[in-house]
Amino acid sequence: MLKVAELAELQKRRSEKWSGHAPGVISATVAEMDFDLAEPIARVLHEAVDRSDLGYAFEVPKSLREAFTGFADRRLGWTVDPDRITLVPDVMAGLIELCLALAPGGAVGFATAAYPPFLSQIPRTGLRTVLIPLREDGWFDLDRLREALTDGLEVLVLANPHNPTGRVLPHEELAAIAELCAAYDAWVVADEIHAPLVLPGATHVPWLEVSDAARECGIVLTSASKAFNLAALKAAMAVTATDRAQSVVDRLPYTAEQAGLLGVLAAEVAFAECDDWLDAVLRQLDDNRAYLREHLPDGITWTPPEATYLAWLDCRALGLDEEPSEFFLRRAKVALGPGRDYDPGANGFVRLNFGTGPELLETLVNRMRSAG
Repeated sequence: MLKVAELAELQKRRSEKWSGHAPGVISATVAEMDFDLAEPIARVLHEAVDRSDLGYAFEVPKSLREAFTGFADRRLGWTVDPDRITLVPDVMAGLIELCLALAPGGAVGFATAAYPPFLSQIPRTGLRTVLIPLREDGWFDLDRLREALTDGLEVLVLANPHNPTGRVLPHEELAAIAELCAAYDAWVVADEIHAPLVLPGATHVPWLEVSDAARECGIVLTSASKAFNLAALKAAMAVTATDRAQSVVDRLPYTAEQAGLLGVLAAEVAFAECDDWLDAVLRQLDDNRAYLREHLPDGITWTPPEATYLAWLDCRALGLDEEPSEFFLRRAKVALGPGRDYDPGANGFVRLNFGTGPELLETLVNRMRSAG
């Protein structure tokens, strides 16, 4: 059911993951999957082009509300009020505008390691960023969060599941974060873009299902873009559960027409018709995770992710004289994400994207193993 093109064909793609590499390099960097699009998504996009339907998006159509609320209920255990869904161009754009609305000129915090745009884009807005390093066991550090809140932290950006470690935060941890933030009257903007990609053995807990405190202080951002590989089609959603939170979303400068119509059409069909494709993706990712567990080069340690297709690898024991991503690119023709892009202190770490077919993953790992 799932298809992945040959390496030479993948390198013809114009997306960020496959652009800029020399011939023969296997890219495992940017969070894009290599699988062919789900057929219903490809069909609806072709149909839109065939009828020259490339104008502006118009509000949040009833069909998208119904598709997403149905998906959230059956796949995520999340009861969403269809009237509390607001279109935004993408998750990162919505996140930045929400932070500006909630804490103009103030302090925004997030756990590190973190999604690189948190580190690079949020500071450009004039907001002060507060880095909250994860504990050694990968859990959110509640003591550091309390210190940050005491020092005036106004917004916590929470990746749920976490990127890049792939950890699924349990209910007790999320509830503790919610209680702390509510006690200090701070907001939580939960990035749940990876929620549909929770792998067997773990269960996603939606932020707005955690507690009354979480609902009162929280806004969720999500999209079909990660689970269905649609990053080029700009359409994401801000979801709330209270009038207080919705009043903040209503102040955002966006209108629906700033999202992409093709993104709206693709999201509708993804949420409504592509469960079988997503199930096949999850099975393949689970197999790929198992393969990595058995075949990663000696000296590389990791905690297998509970969600996503991203592996956070500790290469410090390899004793390399250069940054690991540079070593593997030079010696193995494998492109990995440098750890310092996710955490200024993560020297010796890399992120490996395993959202690909088994043959290409095997080739990638064999190259890494033979690099010496």
